[in-house]
Amino acid sequence: MTSATDPDFEQRAELLDSWVEKRRQIAVLESEASALLAERMRLSRSDSEENPYHRDAIHRSMVAEYSAAGRIAQGSIEYAFTDAAFLERGHPRVQQAFRDGIVTAAHVREIVRAAGVVREAVNNGRADAEALEEYDIAAVTVAERETPARTRVHLKALAAVLAGSTVNERHARALSERTVTVRPAGDGLAVLTAVLPEHLAVAILDRLTQLARAVIAGRADREPVLEPIDDGENPIYPDDIAADSAARDDYAIFGEGTFTTDPTVEHIPADTRTIDQVRADLLIDLLLAADPSAASGSGLDNIRGRIHVTVAATTLAGCDERPAELDGHGPLHPDVARDLAGRLRGWSRLFLDPTGLVVETDNYAPTEAMRRFLRARDQHCRFPGCRMPVHRCQVDHTFDHAKGGRTEIHNLAHLCASHHVLKHPDISDEHRWSARQLPDGTIDWSSPLGRTYRDDARRRVMFV
Repeated sequence: MTSATDPDFEQRAELLDSWVEKRRQIAVLESEASALLAERMRLSRSDSEENPYHRDAIHRSMVAEYSAAGRIAQGSIEYAFTDAAFLERGHPRVQQAFRDGIVTAAHVREIVRAAGVVREAVNNGRADAEALEEYDIAAVTVAERETPARTRVHLKALAAVLAGSTVNERHARALSERTVTVRPAGDGLAVLTAVLPEHLAVAILDRLTQLARAVIAGRADREPVLEPIDDGENPIYPDDIAADSAARDDYAIFGEGTFTTDPTVEHIPADTRTIDQVRADLLIDLLLAADPSAASGSGLDNIRGRIHVTVAATTLAGCDERPAELDGHGPLHPDVARDLAGRLRGWSRLFLDPTGLVVETDNYAPTEAMRRFLRARDQHCRFPGCRMPVHRCQVDHTFDHAKGGRTEIHNLAHLCASHHVLKHPDISDEHRWSARQLPDGTIDWSSPLGRTYRDDARRRVMFV
């Protein structure tokens, strides 16, 4: 098609060219940002050499500062520093391609991940030093024409060949990377990812599929339990009058069972779940209930994992439909919160009433009531941007107890292990963070560079 037959041809072509050029410019800027991170890494290494005992704290402090300043997850910043260090350690071709905008930051991430096998082989003497140079040349060539995902596949195979790794060695190495993670998917859903040995993952899916097919096949075998319309001396059942056209107006066929519009007649709702939905439900039951049967109940009835849910008292009472909160993750449907509150044992109600709450103690450790209040207030680690759930955090005195800080609500907050250590007094001033808590629970953090980052608290009702 030409511009003669399509008047918008040139405009569409120009828009595409402009978009491609903007993407290239973005990559160039990302390379410049990476160079800044590499320079910061050099300063950090110098600081670590002077204070080897605090090497880990120095690195954490640096990562925390950039995470807070950029409002970026700490894990993402860790990756960015790793990529920057990789490019600075003798990978000129990849670095130049990045500077020219030929490859993106996503490509660099995949190049770095796959290169680890080659670098390890060179360091161990199993591969020649030239292997890294060959890898760089091939990595740029592949990344120029492929997406980051395809680049990953190509480079993993290439790296294995250059490193001289056998299939068994690669599989043994990969086995150590097995893990289970969860990330939010929005609208009350989450993605549970399990990285497992391939044969076990395939076996798990096959078992779920077999169980799901058995559930679906059993739908036709289930006979509907219907109460008689007239239970006199000669009871009349719905099937007895199904042939009557007048009566059929009051009946309908739904799924595998017959039901009536008469509310006094009970019926079993049809199971219309897809096989994917059945597999997901079975996975929940098998992990949480061990046996998806009527005797054991559903997954909710048998949850043994530890979760913290907070919900307003008005929502719990059914006065409104405000979302509850699954601490450390995000919003939870109010019906689910009410269901959990009614089903689970060992939960206690906590009302944030200033006249009835113990807010201070003379002991170093807070009371259980104070801990419950703090769990409800904090939800997660109180360092800016950190989402580590409270049950994996420590209750910390914002103003050090050894220096006179009191054990009171307004001087306590949850911190994860990584961020707790950043304010320890044994860290030098040029790397130590400080925090100040306001009466409403807000915490102002001061970084080693003198910048301030604020983390706000929320007031809620919690079931723990």
